[in-house]
Amino acid sequence: MKYSEEPSIGKDCELVNVELGMWTEVGEKNWLQNTELGDWSYTGQMCIVQNTVIGKFSNIAAMVRLGPTDHPMERPTMHHFTYRCRAFGLSDTDDEEFFAKRVSRKTFIGHDTWLGHGVIVMPEVTIGVGAVIGSGALVTKDIGDYEVAVGIPAKTVKRRFPDDIAKRLKATAWWDWDYETIKDRLDDFRLPVEEFLEKYG
Repeated sequence: MKYSEEPSIGKDCELVNVELGMWTEVGEKNWLQNTELGDWSYTGQMCIVQNTVIGKFSNIAAMVRLGPTDHPMERPTMHHFTYRCRAFGLSDTDDEEFFAKRVSRKTFIGHDTWLGHGVIVMPEVTIGVGAVIGSGALVTKDIGDYEVAVGIPAKTVKRRFPDDIAKRLKATAWWDWDYETIKDRLDDFRLPVEEFLEKYG
């Protein structure tokens, strides 16, 4: 497969109020709503992403669910007839205040992250830069930069790098380098992280 600076969108996708960066890819059968997908990031097949800001170079595997919307648990019923009133012929208007609240509950996925197959990240959760979330995890709380988290609920089990290395790597902000710089330094991205940081951090 040859990638392009223009976003690539797979078959049978629905995108509503979505901003796609350069070199991005949306896998087949995705549904994205109120979402930003940063440069070089991609989603695998059958992902559902709502109300989420995704950084650059994020690697999102198949069947990931980001920012799942909730039901009004404080009401007498949680059923959507109370906010999708028009669909049931109950009112001429829907509950726009409820929908606005849903949209405001943003999920944030940092740069250079990897979310494994079937991960779920709840609303208002932040996944830090360089973090890894293991397959099948349910993330209900923030995960820090360069942490590796697994399980239900997800818990940090280790760090990708020691703190000093992680801070130096984050400080390079290499994800903001332009295409030509990345191309020129491609071989350096294959080095051990310490050697990369000798040059750039």
